[in-house]
Amino acid sequence: MPAVENTTLKKLRAGDLALGLILRLSRTGDAARLARASGHDWVSVDMEHNTMSIATAVEICIAALDSGVTPIVRVPGHQHFHASRVLDGGAMGIIVPHVNTAEEARAAVAACKFPPVGHRSVMGNYVQLGFEPMPLAEATRTLNQNTLLAVMLETPEAIANVDSIAAIDGIDVIHVGTSDLLAEMGLTGQFDHPEVAKAFERVIAAARRHGRFAGMGGVRDPGLFAKYLKMGFRFLTTNSDLAFLLQAASARAKEIRGIKRD
Repeated sequence: MPAVENTTLKKLRAGDLALGLILRLSRTGDAARLARASGHDWVSVDMEHNTMSIATAVEICIAALDSGVTPIVRVPGHQHFHASRVLDGGAMGIIVPHVNTAEEARAAVAACKFPPVGHRSVMGNYVQLGFEPMPLAEATRTLNQNTLLAVMLETPEAIANVDSIAAIDGIDVIHVGTSDLLAEMGLTGQFDHPEVAKAFERVIAAARRHGRFAGMGGVRDPGLFAKYLKMGFRFLTTNSDLAFLLQAASARAKEIRGIKRD
């Protein structure tokens, strides 16, 4: 058994929701415990949209391993080392942005999964396994089983290719980046547009057909979130640390300014 089990994959395989907190501001490991205390199952260490170093990202991942929250890194691009370095450092999942074709999805699998599933380089002595000595064949098999791979579909091209993308072995989650998808469609910010529901339906159907999990990001309106959740999404981001801080800080400032002083 692995020293740390991927609880997010376990929940998804059981048919449960897996809720993620996006980390854009946080730079310390206590963000993982904050995620757990606030009811989240995983953290998205967002290396696409912030300036944190790889060393900081890995420190957060290691802290998450000990907190029961799954450390998942959204990498900045498609180079194999974007994924392999954070996986070697402690991440238990990778989100690859802007995947448009089956070829790009296959490359993501190659970078994140060990042979025979992919082509990730073997090094031995993995922090996810508590640095316990273990035969490499057993270690790589265990890590493949516990490493979540999500590919993000963020363009009309990606939605059109969703069936061929979802068919690639080694992918766990087909994750829609709704904000970028709408921007690419010329519908920026129109999360209630009928074309969104059509795209979601296509993604969910392909995910079910190929035994993957459907994920959704970007939608924050409670009513729309509930509507789309009921369609079949299971891998979800609630919002970012930046958004939650801004929301709470704004509400507190407004509350205090509203106190009568006479």
